[in-house]
Amino acid sequence: MNKVLQPEGWVKPVGYSNGVAAKGRLVFVAGQVGWNARGEFEADDFVGQFRQCLKNIVAVLAEAGAGPAHITSMTWYFIDKQDYLTNLKAIGAAYREVIGRHYPTMTAMQVAALIEDRAKIEIQAMAVVPE
Repeated sequence: MNKVLQPEGWVKPVGYSNGVAAKGRLVFVAGQVGWNARGEFEADDFVGQFRQCLKNIVAVLAEAGAGPAHITSMTWYFIDKQDYLTNLKAIGAAYREVIGRHYPTMTAMQVAALIEDRAKIEIQAMAVVPE
């Protein structure tokens, strides 16, 4: 299984890990936006799209025989930092609902735009499945 890397004396991060060591088969998940399996957006709000992004990631992982606990890294791209910050509590609840209490390394950043015009967030993930 993956090992969380927490340097001695560092403040423990909330909602992510500083580092993860893992050994096994790599699974790369392309950036997922908040649309359903038919490529249709069901939500225009940040949290609704965020939840769908996570569900999409879990579905792709399942194709590789992996699950949320195998995620080692996530990169979040969103178009409105304030929308993200305003919804932190709901984002945390949606994250725990879909992913659970597994916190890989994460990077989050505001970008000028995403390729899909209706998309408010896109999340890319990497997982390591023990062999």
